[in-house]
Formats: sequence, structure tokens, C-alpha cells
Amino acid sequence: MSEGERPGPPGGAGAPPLDETLRTIAEAGKASLGATRDSLRALRALVSADLALARSALGRGIAWAGVAIVFGASAWLLATAAGVALMQRFGLSWLASLSIAAVFNLAITALAAWRTSRFFDYMGLHATRRQLSRMGLFDEYGDEHGDDLNEPPGDTGNGTGGNPAPRADAVAASVTTAATPAQEPPR
Repeated sequence: MSEGERPGPPGGAGAPPLDETLRTIAEAGKASLGATRDSLRALRALVSADLALARSALGRGIAWAGVAIVFGASAWLLATAAGVALMQRFGLSWLASLSIAAVFNLAITALAAWRTSRFFDYMGLHATRRQLSRMGLFDEYGDEHGDDLNEPPGDTGNGTGGNPAPRADAVAASVTTAATPAQEPPR
């Protein structure tokens, strides 16, 4: 065999005709499309069933959370009453015992209210609103709050000793800003 020759298929048969090759490719494409369609139908059925399961679980979860709240509150009341009775047995007056229990409960309530307000602040979509403002779609952000767009509002006292962890909206803003070109229109 010389340099430029290629070995043919065994048996001396030549390559199949072009129309037969194209027909084979078209049939393979149709089969692939059919398999993709079947996969998407199965995925849609799976997502639908998963959402139905999640909807059912949400309802039951809320019902059991209600039961837990009721019994947890009654257990807390009983524990507080037992603590007051124990302090009274140790020699404190009823007034002092009830006052200590009330101050303790008020302190826990204040702590919980403060932390709740901090977590609700995270629901303000600050990074998204800041990015929309930079794109010119939501200009009220800076005017509404009267703060600088580069400084996200938030909780810096997270117990890390003056070295706060970056907030999610600040990280998202820096990633988005680094990934998008300047939004200034050409002049």
C-alpha cells in the first residue's frame, strides 16, 4: 500500500451513499430528540410530585410547629413557676422571686426581638436593590434611606472581635460589580 492510500472497509465494499448516511443521522437525531422529550416529561412529573410533597409537608410542618409552640409555652410557664417557688423556698419573698423571673423573661424577650429585627433586615434585598440602582432601574434606594450606596446597612457586631464577617449582600455586590462592565452609557 502506498503512502496516500487508505485501507477500505473489509470485503471490498465502498462507503455507504450520502443519502443513506444522512437518513441514518436524521433517525439518530429523531431518536435523541424523542429521548430528550421523554426525559423532560419525566422531570416535569418528578418536579410536580416533589412540589405536591413539599406542599403537604409544609401544612403538616406548620401544624406540628403550632403544637410545639403551645406545649413549649406551657412548659416555659411551668418552669418559671417552679423557679419562682424554688426561690421563695430559699428565702426570697414572693415579690422578689416574681420580679427576678419577670426581669429574666423580659431580658430574653428583648434579646429575641433585637435578633429578629437584625434577621428581618437581611430580607431587605439590599444587594439587589443596590445593583438595580446602579443600573438606573431603582433610583430610590439611596434617596429612600439616605445612606451611601457603597455601604450596606447591617450588623457589624457579630462577636468576631472587630473583624466582622462579610455580609452576603456585600459579597454579592462585589462579585456582580467585578463581573459586569461599567453601566455608564456612551457619550
